Amino acid sequence: MDDLLAIAQTAPGGLRVVLEITERALATRPAELLRTVERVRAVGWGVAVDDVGAEAMSLAFMPLLRPDVIKLDLRLVQERPGPVIAEIMNAVNAHAERTGAVVLAEGIEDEAHLATARALGATLGQGWFFGRPAADPVEGAVTGALVLPSQLPQTLDRDADVSPFSCLPIDVPVRQAPKALLIELSKQLEREALRLGRTSVVAATFQEARHFTPATTLRYRDLVERTGFVCAIGEDLPVEPLPGLRGATLRADDPVRGEWDVTVLGPHFSAALLARDLGDDGPDAQRRFAYALTYDRDTVIRATVALLARVTPRVDERHAAPSRPDGSVPPADVVVPAAERFDAGVLLAATGDTLVHGALASTPTGVTIVDVRRPDQPLVYVNPAFERLAGLPRSELLGRNCRFMQTPDTDPTAIAAVRRALDAGEECRVTMLNYRGPEHSTWWNELHLAPVVGSDGTVTHYIGTQVDVTARVEAERALVQERDRTRTYLARIEELAYTDSLTGLPNRRRLAEQVDTAIWNARAHDEAVALLFVDLVGFKAVNDRFGHAVGDELLVAVAERLRSRLRRGDLLARLGGDEFLVALTGLPEATAGAEARRIAGELAAVVATPVPLRGQECTVRASIGVSVWPEDGADFPALLHSADMRMYATRTAPAR
Repeated sequence: MDDLLAIAQTAPGGLRVVLEITERALATRPAELLRTVERVRAVGWGVAVDDVGAEAMSLAFMPLLRPDVIKLDLRLVQERPGPVIAEIMNAVNAHAERTGAVVLAEGIEDEAHLATARALGATLGQGWFFGRPAADPVEGAVTGALVLPSQLPQTLDRDADVSPFSCLPIDVPVRQAPKALLIELSKQLEREALRLGRTSVVAATFQEARHFTPATTLRYRDLVERTGFVCAIGEDLPVEPLPGLRGATLRADDPVRGEWDVTVLGPHFSAALLARDLGDDGPDAQRRFAYALTYDRDTVIRATVALLARVTPRVDERHAAPSRPDGSVPPADVVVPAAERFDAGVLLAATGDTLVHGALASTPTGVTIVDVRRPDQPLVYVNPAFERLAGLPRSELLGRNCRFMQTPDTDPTAIAAVRRALDAGEECRVTMLNYRGPEHSTWWNELHLAPVVGSDGTVTHYIGTQVDVTARVEAERALVQERDRTRTYLARIEELAYTDSLTGLPNRRRLAEQVDTAIWNARAHDEAVALLFVDLVGFKAVNDRFGHAVGDELLVAVAERLRSRLRRGDLLARLGGDEFLVALTGLPEATAGAEARRIAGELAAVVATPVPLRGQECTVRASIGVSVWPEDGADFPALLHSADMRMYATRTAPAR
């Protein structure tokens, strides 16, 4: 602190120093980072966050760091706008509006980039468009002034002695509730965090490790995978209760041990459930808490900071990250402290089962062992074949749940089958899509899980065997696709065989089948079926005068008019040329003939209305013959013959 103060006092000309924080520093040591920010602010320095938008973590931590300068990642000005950029800029502009923070755009290389930066709200910019890096200002160029907000953000308490419940303002109403209500309120806040996604921070306390149940583990596993940062703190909870979930080592007198707290903080949302145990005796579910549910942003920020101030660094001197064969260090979210890792292969060698160990090491089938007694059921053994299948070394596999290999396209039913088997302690065999290696290529895994029962009769471990069946699955899929194409082709052929190509109506062949079916139904329900033979009178004259193209359009228009006047269950077909057939189904036997003739009259009237085509009005009329089952015929051919004869008689009858 004294060193920072000395530097600040010796800055020339009242120069104000701005400390720049990168995204990579945000989640590794949040407690130390927040304390450093407060020390920097205490000596009058400003704070900037670099590469904002490169990852969602910067948006999640923005309300906690309260930066004076937001440096936009260069891709925001260089790439085409999309939903991700819109989400980032909504969060950035909301913070800038609340705090007066300065927005600076990086990567400006041409006029288009400059225009985009200004549109995004940036008032300062840097990039090759303004000049190449040099010791002195570019000759003839105007240098922008970095004017920070006139009022520094209010310093927050970063002391671990401050508990979230004590962050509540004195005027906030505090109620009492049993544990059952707090459980449901907590779940609702967790659902809000999942909705916010990668731009949210979640912090929670659990009093004691026993309250972090298997059901809680499943919920927080989802939070780790789908939100920006999650921590869970409680007595005897490990510093990493499950991979990716951050924890703390609490002092015996830490006030947070007596609290139930859940905070959710994002760019546009803030909520906190802050509760203190009233110390009731009796059943755990009936324990009462004094609590408040608040959406006040400043209070939520203070409570979140109070919890993050306790979070243990992910990697420290005692637990160095394992290195890859090329000497690089894997991402922090896969580092597992050595004291918490366990390799069953080492145990086999130590106990003299070298033959078994050698067999597991040489088999081409992937073999894994999972410890279901530990939080998140981590891998405790993997053989070399599984390392090859996963595309990762043992150091990056042990201590993690196999779930990290699942892809967004992994079948949810397969995942559910695995979960049901683990919950029931039963065997399971599924085939699921998995990721391979850091490049996230995919492969199909035929997985078999078998439980291992301990001396007390409970399941302690699961042994998994994995086989790459990608070639088989792809061959089966190709076969299914070819079969589907063949079925589609045959269906199309059948459709063409039964459909009139001009009007899209069924043809005579299809109508014959439909009428036969209608007759069967009518026989069963004591109903009648009528067949109407519709012949267009004057159609040849239209063809001769206007041409066949206009004639075809007229046929299509007539078909639409006929269809519009029929009931849902009635049938319409084109017989050919200028002839149509109508089948009326479900008619009452006593009035079928009269009903059919009434409908025939309506159809004749609608056909006779002039049809406007290509600036001309075309007029035809319809001659319609009617036959009724069963009086006029026992099947479709007989009904068709009878209707045809009556249509002809109607057509040749002298006009009255």
